[in-house]
Amino acid sequence: MRKKKDTVLRVGGQSPYDVVIGHDLSERLPQMLGVGVQRVAVVFSDALSELVRPVLDSLAAAYDVMVLPIPDGERAKKAAVAVSCWEALGEAGFTRSDALVTFGGGATTDLGGFVAATWLRGVKVVHVPTTLLGMVDAAVGGKTGINTRSGKNLVGSFHEPAGVLCDLSTLRGLPRPELVAGLGEVVKCGFIADPAILDLVEGNDPAEITPDSAALRELVERAVAVKAEVVAADLKETGGAKGHPGREVLNYGHTMAHAIERTENYRIRHGEAVAIGCVYVAELAARAGTLDVDVVERHREVFARVGLPTTYAKASFDDLHAAMKVDKKSRGSQLRFVVLTDVAKPAVLAGPSLADLRDAYTAIGGRS
Repeated sequence: MRKKKDTVLRVGGQSPYDVVIGHDLSERLPQMLGVGVQRVAVVFSDALSELVRPVLDSLAAAYDVMVLPIPDGERAKKAAVAVSCWEALGEAGFTRSDALVTFGGGATTDLGGFVAATWLRGVKVVHVPTTLLGMVDAAVGGKTGINTRSGKNLVGSFHEPAGVLCDLSTLRGLPRPELVAGLGEVVKCGFIADPAILDLVEGNDPAEITPDSAALRELVERAVAVKAEVVAADLKETGGAKGHPGREVLNYGHTMAHAIERTENYRIRHGEAVAIGCVYVAELAARAGTLDVDVVERHREVFARVGLPTTYAKASFDDLHAAMKVDKKSRGSQLRFVVLTDVAKPAVLAGPSLADLRDAYTAIGGRS
């Protein structure tokens, strides 16, 4: 079968770069790294030592390659892991003429991007995300970071990549629950900006949304296009035009999602927490009078259709409320939520009442 042409999406802004979507893309890496690069350090999850081999082989033909294996998942996003990478780069004499490549899920992208952003105040990095979540969320947009005991991604920086390779072939070995979790961010993009994503999910058998399906490819393309447009207009989350929340819109559902992740000590998948968080904030918007109940119900239906949770009751409201207060979008003691007035019509709700916050949690099955 003839290989379908790769899709190239341009992310604009001060440092434009391409996001390439397709299959078997490792041969594109040297072109993305550009001229002048002598050495490449590959940051990858230690659980992917076999899957990373084609990338290492492709790079070894043109560069001196060093490997930087890191722990899998959120365990990688710690200061100690970043320090170990910095020390390895220092011992190797890594300079500004060298570059990093990240290979793994969103946690690897976040950690590897942070190392690239901070080594010598910034060196070139290309991301090769290997999870659906990484492709549509973490790898695009230049946000990097690590976690602390106080919360998720509270230490980080903006550092745009030189390019992103979304190689759908790497998803073939992804456990189904991980693929489903990635759809949480995809569906979120449908609600905040592109209703065609919701139509695709509603019009396809979820079991047939697989790594080699045309449906998944289009979902990835559309979700990446949403994020590319948003970050090009507002890289550092300073605000959008004409009342649009700007980059903050990408945090739809994330205030509650991050609170759930923290109370669960990150044992819940990010996309699962996002699905719950989106349903929660839809319920909150309904109580604030900005969103029709039919759209709230559509949240439940679409997220549930792909197999994502829409209820939560494992923590008390008070514990989650305390966690939400350290969210990066808060202003002083005032909580801020991205909400919808309709599908693809986002706004900001600042300082909702405690009663509405509590009632919205009860509406998703929560306990006081």
